[in-house]
Amino acid sequence: MVLFKPGTQLYSYEIVREEGNKVLYINYIGATFVPSIAENPDVMARTIDLLTEATGVSRIVFVQQRNYSYNAQETFMLQEISSLHIFLTKQEKLLAPNKLSVLNTEHLSKRYNDVAYLLLALKNDPVACYVQLKAVINTERKKLEEFSDTQKIDQLNYIKLLEKFFVLLKNTELIKKAEPLLDSYDFKREIYHSFFRPEIIPNFTFTRLVASLPEDGEIIDQYKIGEEFDVSHVTILKRKRDAKFIYHLMPPEYSLEEDKQELINLARNVLIEHQPKAEEFTDPERTRQVFFNVSRDLLRDLAESKKTKLEYKDLNTLAKILVRHTIGFGLIEVLLQDEKLQDIVLNAPISANNIFLRHQEFDECITNIIPSKEDADSWAAKLRMISGRPLDEANPILDTDLSLGNIRSRMAVIQQPLSPSGLAYAVRRHRDKPWTLPLFIKNKMINSFTAGLLSFLIDGSRTILVAGTRSSGKTSLLGALMLEIMPKYRIITVEDTQELPIHALRKLNYDILSMKVRGSLLKESAEVGADEGIRTSLRLGDSSLIVGEVRSVEAKALYEAMRVGALANVVAGTIHGASPYGVFDRVVNDLGVPVTSFKATDIIIVANPVKTPDGLKSVKRVIQVSEIRKHWTKDPLEEGGFVDLLKYNVEKDDIEPSDELINGDSEIIKDIASGVKGWAGNWDAVYDNIMLRAKIKQEIVNMSEQYNRPDMLEAEFNSVSNNMFHQFSKEVQDIYGLPVGDKVFALWKQWALKEIGR
Repeated sequence: MVLFKPGTQLYSYEIVREEGNKVLYINYIGATFVPSIAENPDVMARTIDLLTEATGVSRIVFVQQRNYSYNAQETFMLQEISSLHIFLTKQEKLLAPNKLSVLNTEHLSKRYNDVAYLLLALKNDPVACYVQLKAVINTERKKLEEFSDTQKIDQLNYIKLLEKFFVLLKNTELIKKAEPLLDSYDFKREIYHSFFRPEIIPNFTFTRLVASLPEDGEIIDQYKIGEEFDVSHVTILKRKRDAKFIYHLMPPEYSLEEDKQELINLARNVLIEHQPKAEEFTDPERTRQVFFNVSRDLLRDLAESKKTKLEYKDLNTLAKILVRHTIGFGLIEVLLQDEKLQDIVLNAPISANNIFLRHQEFDECITNIIPSKEDADSWAAKLRMISGRPLDEANPILDTDLSLGNIRSRMAVIQQPLSPSGLAYAVRRHRDKPWTLPLFIKNKMINSFTAGLLSFLIDGSRTILVAGTRSSGKTSLLGALMLEIMPKYRIITVEDTQELPIHALRKLNYDILSMKVRGSLLKESAEVGADEGIRTSLRLGDSSLIVGEVRSVEAKALYEAMRVGALANVVAGTIHGASPYGVFDRVVNDLGVPVTSFKATDIIIVANPVKTPDGLKSVKRVIQVSEIRKHWTKDPLEEGGFVDLLKYNVEKDDIEPSDELINGDSEIIKDIASGVKGWAGNWDAVYDNIMLRAKIKQEIVNMSEQYNRPDMLEAEFNSVSNNMFHQFSKEVQDIYGLPVGDKVFALWKQWALKEIGR
């Protein structure tokens, strides 16, 4: 980005080569108006004049407190007009007397004035030029009847000259776009807003943003994101010809008044000289708070020196903007404020592509944001410092996590040589609060019976793998299952990128030890490998073991843990796989775990996106819960080692219990029951307990809707609810010898109503 020095002559320009493209920067600092090609005829004419000197330009930027950037297509339309003007004046010499009147008639002076006016209009109002030129041609044709034969030759020559002008103008891209709109054209410049919509770039950032809404887009939804003093506006639009929705973001920094823009520019120049050192990023939250306080003080001082009045709200807003555009991640941070977003994707080359994202309601969307190479490079450097992991040609992949207050996300970055066009990013936004089984019921990923069964299996200390494709909800489901572990038991988590809701569970008094291990794609690192981390967990005392994702050599260590820890504590993790056999194939053939060791797996839960009938959207569903039996020797599929307990019914969009489960033929559930007094050999009592858990989970959803208490679906209530369930189960068991479902449920519901003040 070019920042013209104070005192630089108004309308002076520079041409800068950026990523192989020539960008024309024009200085409008000090102008008393906002430069706009659409609104200002002088700005349009001056730009077309400059394009006669600045050839080969692919982007135009007007530099002011905000920068206004016109893309390649808009620039091309102006270049065509510029080239046409040069051709008509220099090559065709349209104003030459012998061109205007071959016989040097008395009409020469008027023709000269008319054509000179049209040539001027060609630069400052090409559409008006086109319409007026057409009218002039019609008028001149009507005059033919008034002329003698000799004069007709002169008149026809003049008309031919005008028609050539008209045809050349008609074939320009700008007039082709304007033609369908001319029926209602009234010579006002509003028509240019359809073709020239600049991307707005505040001087303190490099990221471009298309501020205006597309005129042919239908507004589907509008809402606000962010917090007090930092509110952004989101508009969801749909154009009939597009498969994707448009996610239009308008953050506060792109709508600031000029005096506030100036304050931020001045403050940014000061803060850039005091960027935090790498070691300060070991505690990024503290660093951000320090920078926020410094920014607020600096802005207050600058406002006083500039005699600019700043309210308390304005001061905080500007400080927040300043932090995210100095030590932060710019508009990525703003997008992460939207809890409805699931994934954010920045494709290489970054500066040539809009940001794409996945929205929980509108699925795949294209945004109005175009990042720059400068911002992409800056973000990569910050992620290297925060994570302590390399990102270079020898290690072109960086996987890490990013926390911004309560917002957690997973950041994946690739660069050359893996990405030939440069840096690319994939950001997975985690839910602000942990997912819970009742939340999954409400969202129809599972039903209440599935929730009851999974709760039962967790209490039964089973070994569980949650499988599925990317973006299937594996990690979210694993986090929800962690909430089903009784808080009195210790949990050890092993992850290379921290995605599990560790901090939230700690706040709920869970006993959790989190271990961060080396990523499977890293060649060298000071971090401990995942396999060693898992083996170490076995030496850290009696604990449940949760592995974020099974990707590589840690698989063997995980199965060691499963075999050692079997029947003592829950061992669970996620893995990529679309079916139980797909998991077996990956674990045994891809990851090298011995066939017989795979038997240590008790349960495989498969979660996958399911497409809606129109194909435009996908919904997340648990489609299978299978147990792994132990009698097979070589191939569990051929030897009946996989037995479905639950299976998804696509017609009903629901998951249903299998005959084996209903009839009590589940070996895993029988195994759990065999160790519990009153359950051994009593399938009815076991099934009653599963149904009891299911009934409680469903009642949480029902009460949440009935009493408008969405907080009942969240982790805090569910953690307490699980504790009370176990207490009431013990009370009922002490009286009746079994935790009879109806008795426990009655006590639980009485407690729940009292808990929510009913």
